[in-house]
Amino acid sequence: MKIDILTLFPSMFDGFLHESIIKRAIESKKVEINVHDIREFSLDKHKKVDDYGFGGGQGMVLMPQPIFDAVEHYKTENSKVILVTPQGNVYNQREAYFLAHESHLIIVCGHYEGFDERIRTLADMEISIGDYVLTGGELPSMVITDSVVRLLDGVITEKSHIADSFHNNLLDYPVYTKPVDFRGMKVPDVLLSGHHANIEKWRYEEQIKRTKIRRPDLLERNE
Repeated sequence: MKIDILTLFPSMFDGFLHESIIKRAIESKKVEINVHDIREFSLDKHKKVDDYGFGGGQGMVLMPQPIFDAVEHYKTENSKVILVTPQGNVYNQREAYFLAHESHLIIVCGHYEGFDERIRTLADMEISIGDYVLTGGELPSMVITDSVVRLLDGVITEKSHIADSFHNNLLDYPVYTKPVDFRGMKVPDVLLSGHHANIEKWRYEEQIKRTKIRRPDLLERNE
């Protein structure tokens, strides 16, 4: 997979690309991730990419020309273009699995007051990571990238992401490690029993119990 991220702040991605699973996925060539400065596509001599919105209002608006030129420069017939915006569909694990089967993602990070409306015509998808507003699309683009890359073949084991929260529309079961007794809080006996069928049954029941308490809306979807 190849991911091209278009942003006004490329340096924000330095740590993200050089740590942990993302770093290893890049080094093992499971994914190619490139971060591009939208300003490099500005035709303005001062590399300006925003201006005041027509009709007044607060904040600056990203102009169409630099973003159109940037997307068109990197886009191929296999590309899926994503705008990161609070107005997009709220992202979830199902979308992550869907995107993990694509060969090329172009993620456009918004900033300031928002995109010129005409930029939306470039997008195959508009994604929000939640019902709140951030200063820009850089953090959401990292969230999307991380959630997709970990699902690629060979990045982590398939068993690991099958056991994730939301894989079956349920939250994950409780997990424990040493010591068996920590400040009077003990590991459930079933996990120490070695009886795999009972352990799996317990874990599934705990998933349902936890989801019912914390995210009953997910159970409604399952039904």
